[in-house]
Amino acid sequence: MSAAREHGGALDWAVATFGGSRGDWLDLSTGINPTPPPLPALPHEAWTRLPERAGEEALIQAARAFYGCPPAAGIAAAPGSQALISLLPHLFAPTGVAVVGPTYGGHASAWRLAGHRVVEINTPAAADSLASILVVTNPNNPDGRSFERDELLAIARRLAERDGLLVVDEAFADADPGESLAEEAGRSGLLVLRSFGKVFGLAGLRLGFALTTPSLAQALETRLGRWAISGPAVAMGTALMSDGAGFAALRETILNQSHRLFETLADDDWTIAGRTPLFALVRHDAAATIFDALCRRQILTRPFDHRPDWLRIGNPASAAEAERLRDALRAARYEIEAELGA
Repeated sequence: MSAAREHGGALDWAVATFGGSRGDWLDLSTGINPTPPPLPALPHEAWTRLPERAGEEALIQAARAFYGCPPAAGIAAAPGSQALISLLPHLFAPTGVAVVGPTYGGHASAWRLAGHRVVEINTPAAADSLASILVVTNPNNPDGRSFERDELLAIARRLAERDGLLVVDEAFADADPGESLAEEAGRSGLLVLRSFGKVFGLAGLRLGFALTTPSLAQALETRLGRWAISGPAVAMGTALMSDGAGFAALRETILNQSHRLFETLADDDWTIAGRTPLFALVRHDAAATIFDALCRRQILTRPFDHRPDWLRIGNPASAAEAERLRDALRAARYEIEAELGA
């Protein structure tokens, strides 16, 4: 089960382990929007020519408007926010880094690989005496915890006073950006990560952004090198982030899907330990057994080695998919109760 536990989307592993074809499976393991918007037609040269400065600048300006960044903020675009997560630690001399967890494991791993001393903490405030760099995912993955803007801004100010940095990963914030710090980007001691692919349902496009000071954005761009973003990603990102009405409709669809998932889980009294508009976290002592039972019915969810009582479930795209999930969860519960009764 290690491939599925390491990250969502391990559909090849699921097919090889439990059978069926890819088309048979309902993949709810990733927290990625399952219904991308209609894709705009791309100019032919997006595929045939290297991206040019004008196009790259248009992408940055579209991101600035979409995320609400002030004019003074620096913005670095990358082929996915994971690229930024991996590169950022190499811009700093080894130091103490605190990661609020449990959260996406790629953060702690990247800082450790770059030679930093990493500790995991439960709340952002606990970092004050432990580290000069703090990493917070807001809303958090996988438990959906959110942290208030004022609290995070106060921490960013304290870190900036000693040349530290607050890194806020807002990969799941687009559908509900109430506590986002994107509007504060550009101030010293703050870097905000945003993921284009999750909310737009286009993870394969590989596009992400760092919203920060101009100097830190420039350092990231230098590390990334020229033409880091593909021509199709430049064109697609610019078009979709510039379509305000289209995104409003997309966001409404996501919120409706989230409500449908919540109703599906609430119908049978599953314990919801946390949620964002793109996923819900279920807690059950037999989560591993439920995971297997769902896989036998070609439904892939996301288990966790460090919390064997957790199961993360992404949004079903339709009422029919939600009903399929509901039926499978009921069958899984019946199997568990039958085993206990035996």
